[in-house]
Amino acid sequence: MKILKPLMFLLISIGPYSLWSQDSKIVEIRQAGSSTQDEVNFPGANILLRDKTRRVKLFHEGALVESDQSFFYAKRNFFTAQGAVVFTQGDSIRMTCKYMEYDGQTKKAKAWGQVVLSRPDMKLRTDTLYLDRIDNRAFYNTPGTIIDEESTLTSRRGIYFMNEKKYRFINDVKIKNPDYKVDATQLDYFTESDLAYFYGPSTIVGKDYTIKSERGFYDTKVQRGNFEKNATIYYDGKIIKADSLFFENEREYASGTNRVSILDTLNQSLIEGHYGEIFKAKDSAIITRRAIATNIIENDSLFIHADTLIATGPDTARILRGFYDVRILKSDIRGRSDSLHFNETTGRIKLLKKPLTKKEQQIFTEKDKNLRNPILWFGASQMTGDQIYLISDLETKALDSLKIIGDAFVIEKDTIGKKGYNQIKGGILDGIFTDGALSKINVVKNTQVVYYLYSDEDQALIGINKTICSALEMDMLDNEIADIRFFVSPAGNVFPEDQINENDQTLKGFIWRDNERPRTKKDLFSPEDLKLQLPKIRGIATPENFNLDTDDAPK
Repeated sequence: MKILKPLMFLLISIGPYSLWSQDSKIVEIRQAGSSTQDEVNFPGANILLRDKTRRVKLFHEGALVESDQSFFYAKRNFFTAQGAVVFTQGDSIRMTCKYMEYDGQTKKAKAWGQVVLSRPDMKLRTDTLYLDRIDNRAFYNTPGTIIDEESTLTSRRGIYFMNEKKYRFINDVKIKNPDYKVDATQLDYFTESDLAYFYGPSTIVGKDYTIKSERGFYDTKVQRGNFEKNATIYYDGKIIKADSLFFENEREYASGTNRVSILDTLNQSLIEGHYGEIFKAKDSAIITRRAIATNIIENDSLFIHADTLIATGPDTARILRGFYDVRILKSDIRGRSDSLHFNETTGRIKLLKKPLTKKEQQIFTEKDKNLRNPILWFGASQMTGDQIYLISDLETKALDSLKIIGDAFVIEKDTIGKKGYNQIKGGILDGIFTDGALSKINVVKNTQVVYYLYSDEDQALIGINKTICSALEMDMLDNEIADIRFFVSPAGNVFPEDQINENDQTLKGFIWRDNERPRTKKDLFSPEDLKLQLPKIRGIATPENFNLDTDDAPK
């Protein structure tokens, strides 16, 4: 091997490449301690070496490579470098490694051995890195670690887009931050804005929340983002799902659009709809658009629908409110009202009517007013009143009692004659449940009764009992009236059917509302609810050439 030591001879020997390097895009040799050739082992190479004061410096179109030794192939416009290699491009990119190859024609480089790529806002560490200066991209297929001001990001593969200052992390992606952790299959991360876009199954774990999705956007600075495709938020003891979820940690807020569900894991209650909002600081959740709540009572599902459902209070003292067009469905109970109040601490469900305006109070008949009242159906029995209360036992969760205050009205179709209706009307109704079934009813204050009596022998109609009393007690069997007892000087008679005018066979304010009864879960929704068109989720677009970007990365 022949060594050329004089520096002047070195400059003359490499001078032609430097003189026209800018126009021909030939790699420029800026500095070297010495130069040599070894045509046997390295044919065509100019071997550049450092000395005590000067390192080897090669320059190409804005990029400078420093090393202890370099093999420069002028005809190929290619070189290799080794020994504390430093690559710099402008003021923004600096890379160090043990070894490097660079092709001046394709402007592509390969660096390996403790590679560190640095920018002012981040630092990448990996074993092998491929650099494409034409596309301004860097690839790595060995485990890589990114360190920015507050977070550490790791992945098995990655692409760095220099123009966009964006990383595309691929396979086993992890972000570690003092406030949160991320596990993802693939994500794009913008180093300047700290924005992350997820493509594939991902999990974010904060101090008091967990988010899972297969497509999402997350602002890591403020812990805020949108999530789609099997999106789920575990938050404040609740599991929130939707086609699209929004989360903002600072406001302690989350919202969902389309097929929203909020499961309270402590109370095992579920609220569903197509738009919902959760306010952690206020212990509240609001859900609309075909909203429906499901509570478990006596190992049976109680469904409650309303235009809007609001849940407030901590899990141990939760209150559910329903506003407008409330509908209830349980295997043995049906109901409707304008609004609802369900206090899970006391086990009390309150059904309320829409208040009458002054004009309505003046012009409404008693029938009109009863049509506005909340209503319950127990089997064949229809019950209405100004206010209806259902109370559950707090330990067993079973229905314990029923109370109707104001204009209590019980109607039951005559199942034998099938022409008339048994009716009981009074000021206040109290009912008792036994083993989950309504077993006894007491009615007080100005009580009136119309009841069809039949012979026990041949079930022939005896007559119609019309009675007025202060109070009565009824025994119920299979949610039907089995027996009636009158109290405090009842006044009444049994009249043959043909001796009672048809209008007198019903009490004042009578209205049979069986057509309103929900019979299936679908009946809980109005025609307008069923016609609801869900808004299209615009979603997070897949980047252009997304698959190409990942597939083209060197394997």
